[in-house]
Amino acid sequence: MAAESFHAVAAPALNLTSSADFPTVPSDLGVVTSSQSQIKDLFGLFCMVTLDLIALLANTGVMVAIARAPHLKRFAFVCHLCAVDVLCAILLMPLGIISSSPFFGTVVFTILECQVYIFLNVFLICLSILTVTAISIERYFYIVHPMRYEVNMTVNLVMVVMLLIWIKSLILAMVTLFGWPPYGSHSSISAAHCSLHASHSSLRKVFAVLFSIACFLVPSVVIFAVYCAVYKVARSAALQQAPIVATCQAKEERSDSINSQTTMIATTRSIPQRLSPERAFSGGKAALTLVFIVGQFLICWLPYFIFHLQMALSESMQSPGDLEEVVNWLAFSSFAVNPFFYGLLNRQIRDELVKFRRCCWTQTVEIGTSSHEGSLQENFLQFIQRTTGSSSSSSSRRPSLKASVERVLKIPGQVPEEHS
Repeated sequence: MAAESFHAVAAPALNLTSSADFPTVPSDLGVVTSSQSQIKDLFGLFCMVTLDLIALLANTGVMVAIARAPHLKRFAFVCHLCAVDVLCAILLMPLGIISSSPFFGTVVFTILECQVYIFLNVFLICLSILTVTAISIERYFYIVHPMRYEVNMTVNLVMVVMLLIWIKSLILAMVTLFGWPPYGSHSSISAAHCSLHASHSSLRKVFAVLFSIACFLVPSVVIFAVYCAVYKVARSAALQQAPIVATCQAKEERSDSINSQTTMIATTRSIPQRLSPERAFSGGKAALTLVFIVGQFLICWLPYFIFHLQMALSESMQSPGDLEEVVNWLAFSSFAVNPFFYGLLNRQIRDELVKFRRCCWTQTVEIGTSSHEGSLQENFLQFIQRTTGSSSSSSSRRPSLKASVERVLKIPGQVPEEHS
């Protein structure tokens, strides 16, 4: 009995001690966490939709500018890249939003729909990257070998290169439909789990290696080598063409005496030749362009291919946290950035877009002015109708203006009208 009473008294004291040592968790912590998660999900959805809209509008604008100007036909590969990116903005990126956003977590894909999504993923990504590679090679020949470019770069060659790009992309994407990825006896799969690496097939590792080499490794080497060659040519051209600044200044300062002319010639010969500021910085501009283009390509696509290659080679099927969504949309941002790097950086395309905007603005102003004038005419006609309507009611009591004028001004030889 004494032991039982001791435990009964000691138990409350033990509970008080434990409650004092370990503080309780606030009851509103779950509400704060869920609100923060919703804010993060809303921000992610906003970024994804914004990228999709930018990709759609920017690529469409560059395509319209190239199509309207006949002298921009040499930008055929840029127009092709914009067309591919428009397809990505219409087909691939909306499916990526459904697959990535938690707001669509209850969406379920059938096996066919998942395979179509993965097919579009591989097909359009391969199209975009190979077109970027073709643009870099075209710029190499345009700058380094201009005569060869003018002779060999024909419409037929451009069409053949585009056809080869589509065939290669189609062959690589067809692997995702025949034998990869199988999902066993499952008839449907969650949209969030429809991914390149979420497959139980033995071809998963082979496909990941092939996809990474064909769509990233080889194009990266080609792009880097081509732009390095372009940079060398631009740098050497800047160093070779060195106008003499002092000579121009000497020509401006003319004198009639022979001694002053001799002094000027001697000073111009003694002054060392130096580059003008534009030539001095042209090599730096070429290097900056190289860094921008190659850096943008690596930033967008290197994490994507490293992630999917590592996930395919490992045994894990689930990615840690939101890493897959971040990597995928970093790659998809390339579709929104490409028109700025390959289209809007060109002065001719920018000028054509400015002309197109002015043309649209002028047409809008003319339509607005004509509609305003039309409304004024309608108001004037309504005023005339109201005036004539009010005057017709009193026409029975007083003669009309026409009759009175005819009475005042009678034309000789006119037969008077008979009034009934």
